Order: sequence, then C-alpha cells, then structure tokens
Amino acid sequence: MHATRRLTAAAAAVPLILFSAAPGASAAPFSVGADVLVSGPSTLTACPFGASADFAAAYDNTEVEPQVAVNPVNPDEMIGVTQQDRWPDGGARGLSSWITHDGGTSWAKLPDVPWSACQGGPTRFGRVTDPWVSYDKVGNAYFIGQPIDSAALGLSAISVTSLDRSTGTWRPPRIIQEDGGERGIFNDKVSITGDPTRPGHAYATWLRGTYPNDGRQHPVADLHSFAYRGMPMFSRTTDGGLTWSTPVPMRNSNNFFQGNQIAVGPDGTLYNVTANLFTGAGFNDNGVYVGVMTSRDAGLHWSAPARIAPIRTAQLVVPDDNFPIRAEDYLPDIAVDMTTGAIYVVWSDSLGTAVNKVVLAKSTDGGRHWSGPTAVATGGPGVQSYNHAIDVSDTGMVTLTYWDDRNNVLGDGVATTDVWLRHSHDGTLSWQPEQHLHGPFDHYAAPISYFAPGDPRGLFLGDYMGLETISGNSTIAFFTSTIADGADAHAVRLDHS
Repeated sequence: MHATRRLTAAAAAVPLILFSAAPGASAAPFSVGADVLVSGPSTLTACPFGASADFAAAYDNTEVEPQVAVNPVNPDEMIGVTQQDRWPDGGARGLSSWITHDGGTSWAKLPDVPWSACQGGPTRFGRVTDPWVSYDKVGNAYFIGQPIDSAALGLSAISVTSLDRSTGTWRPPRIIQEDGGERGIFNDKVSITGDPTRPGHAYATWLRGTYPNDGRQHPVADLHSFAYRGMPMFSRTTDGGLTWSTPVPMRNSNNFFQGNQIAVGPDGTLYNVTANLFTGAGFNDNGVYVGVMTSRDAGLHWSAPARIAPIRTAQLVVPDDNFPIRAEDYLPDIAVDMTTGAIYVVWSDSLGTAVNKVVLAKSTDGGRHWSGPTAVATGGPGVQSYNHAIDVSDTGMVTLTYWDDRNNVLGDGVATTDVWLRHSHDGTLSWQPEQHLHGPFDHYAAPISYFAPGDPRGLFLGDYMGLETISGNSTIAFFTSTIADGADAHAVRLDHS
C-alpha cells in the first residue's frame, strides 16, 4: 500500500534546483528560518467514534489540511490549525490548533474545541473537517470547522468559535448551520476571514449543496432536473464572534460554487473568490470558471460573479504510476494588497495542456477585469505544481508557495515532492529567484483519500496550505509533510531585508 512507503536515501540526496529571477528583478532572497515541527502525538487515537462500514481505522497521529493566521496587533502571535487523525473516506477525529507567542520559533497546542464526539462534542458528529483560522483588525481570533456524522454526505454542520483572551482557550463552538442530509443537502469547504478594516467583524462562507427551496416545493421534479446547485453561503459576526447572522446565500442560482474564500480590500470591499464547477443544465464546459463576487456593504449584498478565467485543471497524479493525488488544484486562493487594492488569485491549471501549473490572475480595478492567468511556478516542462498559497505584505511584497515534482525520479518507488517559494516586489511584474522551502518528501507516504474501498481518490495532505505575512517583509508558511505512514504539521518563518 502506498501509505507505507518511505523516503529513500537516493531521493533525499536529490540536488535542489534554484531558478533565476525574471529580468530586472532584485536578487535578494528570503532568509529561510528553521523548519519547526509543530504537531505532536495525537490524544484522540483511542476514540471509538467515527468509524464507517467501509473503514474501521483512521490515520493515527496524522495532521493534514493546515491553515495559519497572524495577529495584526501582536505579530509575534500566530495560530495554526489542521485536521487531526484523518479518516480514509473523509473528515477526521478532530481539529487541532497551535499557538506561538515568539514569532514562530516555538508552538504550543491549544486545548481542543468540542467539534466532534472524539473531542467532547455532540455524539451525532463522529467526525469533523475543513479547519480555517483568521484574525480581525483588533486581534480577535476566529476558528471554523465542519462537524459531520460520516463521509456519506449525511449530517453536516458549520461551527464557529473565537479565542477567549481571559482564559487563553477557545469559546464553546456555535453551530450556525446544520443539515441532516435529506434531499441531498450537505455543507462543504468552509473558510473564515477576519476583517482587517472593521473591528469585531469576521465572515464565514461555505458551499451548501441543495435544490431550489431545499427540494420541498417540487421534490420529485427537482430530483429529475438540472436544478441542483452549490450555493455560496455567508454568515458574519460584528461583535467579535459572540453572535453570528442567519446564513444566507450570496447567490441563489443553478451554479455550483466551490472553494469560496473571502478577502477584504483597503476600502472594506469584500471579494469572494470561487470555483464555479457547473452552470445551468448539468456539468458542461460553458460555465466552469474561477470567479469573484463583490460586496460593498460588509456582506449584506453581493454582485454577480465576474469571470476571471476558465478552469482547465487536469488530473494530478504521481508520474511514476499515475496514482491520483487529491490536492489543492482548481480551488483558488486570494490575496489583496492593502495599499494599492490590487487583487491576486492563484490556482492550478493545465492552460490547455496535460500538465497542471500554478497560475496567477491579477485585477487592479476592484475585480472587474483580470490579467492572466499566467503560469508562475517555474518547474519546467512536464513538471506539475499545486497546493498553492499567496499573500501580500503591508509593503506590497507578494509571496507565493507551491509544491512540485521536478525532482521526482521515475521508477524509484518514491513520489519525490518539494515545497517552493517565490516573491515579487513590483506587483508580480517580475519575480525574485525561486527558493527551496521544504523537502524532498515522499508523497506516497501521505494518507490516501478514498471514494470507497478499492476506489482511491488520491494521496491527501490537504485541499489547502497555510501562508500569511507577519509584518513588513516577513512571512510564515504552515504546511504538512509526510512521515513514514502519515503527516505532520510544519512552520517555517521567512524574513526579507
């Protein structure tokens, strides 16, 4: 089984390939700090909850799908979150969180939130998935997750908590949406964004799969129609997370908006980036695109989606044997320059070829028009790149991280993968030299995500990776990497003079 393979000495000895800057770019590199192992042994491995008829065992001591946030009031404080003990067919026993008070040098585990039964939550939630963390303007920290009963698109909820500064622990989570799976209704892919312009404001968004009127008005007709949609849901807090608004869809139409994520511009405009996976009568190529919706009143009203570019993402695979990789591919990541208002969106796309590259699109007019997409990963022809993350510092420095397989050796039994870093000081007109951030590691050792026994969806370390600027030209990368039979969470601080 691939999940038991180990990194060989030959793979570990692969030389690192550094690429030169674009013409006119400065040659100043990041100072790459220590690669800090954040996670430790799981406390949930003995939990009896969460098993399914198909899978009785989770991947013990395995952390996947990391996110990170930096406190703007005190940049030495950061919080990282992951899934804890991933199940092969979806979700995890729990969600873990860690905090640093010394700028990323050391990390301490925060007490568990009772998301799931394994973490002291409701017994109806055997699992939980999709962790995300964010700070608002005044340093309130928000943590969101998705409790589920199993991976069978049954019971699903959206649950949010915030950090209680008086105790140093997370408040009891508040469920803002819960569905029982009837009539095909389910929730998926949550994210949360603290507002950097409005104290006490934060925004939760996710996809809610359903039929019109939740299938109640025409239940038979709906089930035989093309009316199924994935609605981009929205809820907000204006009091630091103590209360949340009733969830409403940003747009109620026959579209399937996946991977919703909100960023905030310097004038307080909200931008929700999304992958529209179908429009209208079923799955067709006419309506498959990356788009962005805008709100100028803190989420009360939203525009129709402006199309950024079509999605032409190819299947991610290990080149040795075409074993699938489940990773962040068409799911977009977004960042906004808080001085100029420029918006950057990255995702992984084939651009009409057979190989995915991390691509970037940019808007300088509030999301109405976009340049690109242009490939920004530099691994060379035939090298696939993915698991992208982008952020912009308060000096306008754009930082990008991604994975690729340029150092993989066909036929050696190791899926050699590395993490890379690029940055730009001129709004991505040029890029400074690419730098190696982490690896090589063996992707074969990652947990495998399954549709069903014998039907692998792919090697899974997460649909998202964490990256956030700290202050000035400093950045924190928060990601997962494989061990012998699972994955651990790592943090690397990057400083630029």
